Amino acid sequence: MEPLIITGKNLTIENVVEVARYGRKVELHPEALERIKACRAMLEKKIEAKEIMYGINTGIGEFSEVVLNEEQVKEFQKYLVYNHAAGIGDPAPIEYVRGAILGRINVHAHGNSGIRPEITLTLVELLNKGVTPYVCQKGSVGACGDLAPMSQIALLMMGEGMAYYNGELLPGKIAMEKAGIPVPGLKARDGLGTINGSNVLTAMSAIFLYDANNWLKQAEIAAAMSLEALKANMKPYTALIHEVRGFKGAIRSARAIEKCVEGGDLKEGRVKCKVQDAYSMRSTPQVIGAAHDAIAYARSQVEIELNGVGDNPIFFPDKNLALSGANFQGTPVAVPMDMAGYVITMVSVLSERRLNRLNNPALSVGLPAFLTKGAGMFSGLMLSQYTADTLIAEQRILSSPACIQSIPAAADQEDFVSMGMNTAIKNFQILDNAYGVLGIEFMAAAQALDFRKEEIKTFGRGTTKAWEVIRRHVDFLDVDRPLYPDHTKMKEVVKSCEILNEVEKIVGSLE
Repeated sequence: MEPLIITGKNLTIENVVEVARYGRKVELHPEALERIKACRAMLEKKIEAKEIMYGINTGIGEFSEVVLNEEQVKEFQKYLVYNHAAGIGDPAPIEYVRGAILGRINVHAHGNSGIRPEITLTLVELLNKGVTPYVCQKGSVGACGDLAPMSQIALLMMGEGMAYYNGELLPGKIAMEKAGIPVPGLKARDGLGTINGSNVLTAMSAIFLYDANNWLKQAEIAAAMSLEALKANMKPYTALIHEVRGFKGAIRSARAIEKCVEGGDLKEGRVKCKVQDAYSMRSTPQVIGAAHDAIAYARSQVEIELNGVGDNPIFFPDKNLALSGANFQGTPVAVPMDMAGYVITMVSVLSERRLNRLNNPALSVGLPAFLTKGAGMFSGLMLSQYTADTLIAEQRILSSPACIQSIPAAADQEDFVSMGMNTAIKNFQILDNAYGVLGIEFMAAAQALDFRKEEIKTFGRGTTKAWEVIRRHVDFLDVDRPLYPDHTKMKEVVKSCEILNEVEKIVGSLE
């Protein structure tokens, strides 16, 4: 793969995943480097003129009115990074940290941050040579940027902290020496210019949105399997119904489900069905479609942040101007990302309702109770629903918005914060549970389709392929067995996107 050219513009969530997860190399565009140099030159003139600038020759937060002398200015950036490296607990996954570094480079590429070019170029080297700072996941309140985690990245600029290199966790200085990366040190502005943005929560959000989109496509495949197993009326999936209302997500979702069932007896009208089905079947395109629309909006906001100048202060070399504001505030990302998380919970609830219909003999249109031939002696998939339900209960707890949870800090100088890091963390917990819920629906739907083969000769092309993939990993439940290995395996299969990849080879893209 060609290196990703960093310009400050046009960075997508796919680019974040390519660099963060798959190790794509990056290059700083020459024009971006020139912008960084021009901005730094302006800043140094202002420092020489003793112009008062926040975080350069003043303290930070409640100490912003304290003016530093020349000797203090030299040491301030070091202590700034030290005291902000105040996270706690387990390390963030490497892909989150790599994504944050990419985002920070893209901020610098605008030429409004005032840092030395050596800092940005060192961040580029960290990505390209596989040196990833050890960063505690928790500690950011999502305003003044992700200060605690970003400070653990900044420690490496002084040859301090810890870092992963070639699978080892090493002292930062040793990791950089092994990778052949010079330590740039921190001079005026360099520390704050490395940490003062919501780059970790934004990178996490980008990765989440990428994965959530893949999960939603698999939710449509699972829905198609359950619909065929329940002999659903497929007229509600006609494009015309959704086009006349106008929601893009619903149009997309109906089209995706129709692609999966095409070629099957149900879609071709060779199976008798009800005039009207329950909402959990009939309104699937409207519900999953609403989630698609929410994810699309969140994506638009995250990509604005990825390509914007999230920093403070901000320097304008063409105007010889330094302005202090609040572009570090994580709220513009936290708000849509809270929504992006709870729509995954919503679609998980819909999945569980179809699972209930597959299990419940009063609702399953002739399927055996709990999808077992030996009711009474065997309980079939009765307990699978219990597991899905506990996962959903946890998702619901996690779906309370974090963006309304501000707690004032810094002697009320920082009296409203986004808590966007809490949003980012809990979204991945919601998605982790969603893999499990959907895996259980897939397992139940495959079991139900096996029973239906006695009366339905042909299922949809996409449905059939999904069934084939599931049967590679989980056998038909003939007699009861411990189900935890099957549940766990199906969760892994959904997370891997194996079903999605195989189905899209047959029916085309579900987007």
